Amino acid sequence: MFAEEENGLMGDPRLRLISESIRVVPGFPKPGIMFQDISTLLLNHKAFKHTVDIFVDRYKDMDISAVAGCEARGFIFGGPIALAIGAKFIPLRKPGKLPGETISEAYDLEYGKDCLEMHVGAVQPGDRVVIIDDLVATGGTLSASMRLIERMGADVIECACVVGVTEFKIVS
Repeated sequence: MFAEEENGLMGDPRLRLISESIRVVPGFPKPGIMFQDISTLLLNHKAFKHTVDIFVDRYKDMDISAVAGCEARGFIFGGPIALAIGAKFIPLRKPGKLPGETISEAYDLEYGKDCLEMHVGAVQPGDRVVIIDDLVATGGTLSASMRLIERMGADVIECACVVGVTEFKIVS
C-alpha cells in the first residue's frame, strides 16, 4: 500500500490481515526472487475487501476520473476501485491483447523486459488518473504506465500498489 505513515494507516487493523494474507514464494519465477503471491489474499474475502476499501477511502474525494490497472493483477484491484469511486477503468495490457489502435511503452522488470499497451483515446487531456498494480519492485511497470497515460495528455495523480518491496531500484 502507499506510505502508511503519510496516509494515517499506522495502527489500522485491516493492514495486519492484508499483510498476513499475502504468501511469499521463494525462487519464483526464478531463483533469487521472493514472489509476493496475492492469490492467497484474494481467497480471504475480508482481506480483499479491506484492500479495496483502503484505496477507495483514499481516492473517493480526489476527483479521479480514471483508474488504470496494470496487467494482470492490477485489474483485480483497479476495477472495483474504479466502480466504487465512479471512475472509468483502463486496462494496461501486454502486447497484442487489445483490439484497435494502441500506444506502447517498454520497460525493465527485476527479471527481464516487458511492454504495456493502452488504447488510444482511453484517457483524455485533463483526466485525473490513478495507476494501480499489485506490487512495486523495480518501478519499471509503474514508470511505463505513467508514460503511457501522460503521452495522451492525462495527469497521473498517484501510483499505488498493494505490496511494496522495501528495497528496490527505480527504473525509468
